[in-house]
Amino acid sequence: MKAFKILIAAIIVLATFQSTIAQSDKSQRTIGIKTATLKIKGTCSMDKRRIETAANSVNGIKSASWNEYTEVLTVTYSVFNKDVADSVQKKIASIGYDTEKYKATNEAYNNLPCCCYKRSK
Repeated sequence: MKAFKILIAAIIVLATFQSTIAQSDKSQRTIGIKTATLKIKGTCSMDKRRIETAANSVNGIKSASWNEYTEVLTVTYSVFNKDVADSVQKKIASIGYDTEKYKATNEAYNNLPCCCYKRSK
């Protein structure tokens, strides 16, 4: 009976130890990574390709995904690169799309295909 209790106690300790290790591995993978959402005006899947390509070209970006229905760009980036979200908005404005913080120049906006125009007249 005593050996059985020791065996049960050992199993509980081992199970607790393994779950603690699994949780610490998960948190270590996300240390230094931050996610931000940005409102980017666009209309179609062609915009999606251009916006995501521009966002991914910014140094420090891990991933970028723009939803054409909600017009929200979700970027994952390293927290060690300062002002990444701001740099992403500048880059996207430079290719013709208005963001929350920056408006694209008329020249860049007019270089977009006609189907991609989104500004109010």
